[in-house]
Amino acid sequence: MKMDLEFERKLTIPMETKKLYPVTPELEPIVEARAAALRDIFEGRDRRCLLIIGPCSADNADAVLEYLTRLGRIAEQVREKLFIVPRVFSNKPRTNGEGYMGLVHQPDAAGRPDPFKGIIAVRSLHLRALRETGFTCADELLYPENHRYLDDLLAYVTVGARSVEDQQHRLTASGLGIPVGMKNPISGDLSVMLNAIHAAQTGHSFIYRGWAVHSQGNPLAHGVLRGRKNEAGARIPNYSYENLRHLADRYLASGARNPAVIVDANHENSGKNPFRQPEILRDVLASRRRDPELGRLVKGFLVESYLVDGCQAPGGSVRGQSITDPCLGWEKTERLIWELADAL
Repeated sequence: MKMDLEFERKLTIPMETKKLYPVTPELEPIVEARAAALRDIFEGRDRRCLLIIGPCSADNADAVLEYLTRLGRIAEQVREKLFIVPRVFSNKPRTNGEGYMGLVHQPDAAGRPDPFKGIIAVRSLHLRALRETGFTCADELLYPENHRYLDDLLAYVTVGARSVEDQQHRLTASGLGIPVGMKNPISGDLSVMLNAIHAAQTGHSFIYRGWAVHSQGNPLAHGVLRGRKNEAGARIPNYSYENLRHLADRYLASGARNPAVIVDANHENSGKNPFRQPEILRDVLASRRRDPELGRLVKGFLVESYLVDGCQAPGGSVRGQSITDPCLGWEKTERLIWELADAL
């Protein structure tokens, strides 16, 4: 039967892209040192709080680099309390399949899709982040086969609420050597998230990029709480003390290695109101102080912020303002980071 697909062009493979845009020998120790620090955080040897923070979508390289440069100055000052990993999310899941799908699809947010240029734009951006700011960054594992384009650069990945039940995402996560945050699904069903963590921590044999591969299991796979929607579409948070305590009981009983949770302060937890994110961090910190077990379990936060408050339509003229979900602007972001560091 004929497939109704139009094959436009063959894309560069990861090996070729890495040769054109390499991690040079002087940058490799930075990648390794940050990877070791994250392992220590998730394995309990480093008690610093992890803060994964940045734009909802990394749509403009120059604006993202300006944001990371500012972030780097603060990261150095709070390094005793916080370990900061910038969000440089280049893939955007779309609920109904429409809208801006991220830098990897549209390197020009106002232009037509061009995945060939998008792959190069994404690797170039992550490489510039490393070279110019010393940051290895986080991205979303939206398309598992694309991870190979960035696997020598990324510090952290998330598996989103729409993807966490997908077999290929779970199997791929089991073969990654970095922390993978498995979000609760949109329904909020914790069993789905815990099953995803178990699958990612287990070794598997599967097909990946046309190869038969075997994974050893990823002991750094962990949960991310991002709130949920009920059947009526109402947004319901899941970061309260009671929510965290319930998850801790189930998580610790599951036998998972390195039990850990990151709280996503936006999305359904904030009702998509980014200005509530500081309040959510304060509430979770109070829960950590109240219950030492939660203090060990909750490793940190996901926060959405950019240079300018709010959001605009794709192709908008405000530099450094999100073209997807609304974000905190820089002044509020700076206050949030200092408040978090002072509270730890």
